[in-house]
Amino acid sequence: MKTLLITGASSGIGAATARRAVEAGYAVGLAARSKDKLDGLVAELGDDNAQALSCDVTDYASQQAAVAAVVERFGRLDAVFANAGIGSKGSGTAGGDPEEWRRMVLTNVLGVMYAVKAAHEAIIAARGHILITSSGAGRKVLPGSVYGATKWAMSGYGANLREEMREKGVKVTLIEPGMVETPFFDEPKPGALEADDIARAVIYALSQPDNVLAGEIWVEPLQR
Repeated sequence: MKTLLITGASSGIGAATARRAVEAGYAVGLAARSKDKLDGLVAELGDDNAQALSCDVTDYASQQAAVAAVVERFGRLDAVFANAGIGSKGSGTAGGDPEEWRRMVLTNVLGVMYAVKAAHEAIIAARGHILITSSGAGRKVLPGSVYGATKWAMSGYGANLREEMREKGVKVTLIEPGMVETPFFDEPKPGALEADDIARAVIYALSQPDNVLAGEIWVEPLQR
């Protein structure tokens, strides 16, 4: 059984991906700060298929511990989905909160890099797959969006990482959603994608033959 580690797994895209991954035959390591929500998801998915991991993605040692726990439990790590991310309540630079920016950069940028670094050896050993949640906001200009800037950083990092890992036989996929109806937003967003729409894109990337790389998947609502 192949194994997938998901950060930000307690809700939204992460939880939806866990459900789809187990359906596709994966064992899943579920990493998030909210252990209570993870325990509920493990109960839903089955203890044989899922493992709850308390993890702070802004702490490299915490991510290392999560990877080690998955490898110890399931014997291998075939894929990591660096999905954890946070948004911004402020508007642009003038209306933004510098402390909020700090949290966003730590989570959306360094948190992804820490996940990749922590899983690096196990993923290379498996000739596996690294998936990163970027955003449509990392491919188009949004006036003043500091959040968008963190996702532009992931577009560049993911592209560079893809070339770094290619010679090692490791796939790297950027998942780039448009607006998704998840707990990320405080209010409902009419016309937004569902978390499961993005989960299916993740499984599509993972399900490709060994010689096929889906390097970027940009998913957006048909009607905007």
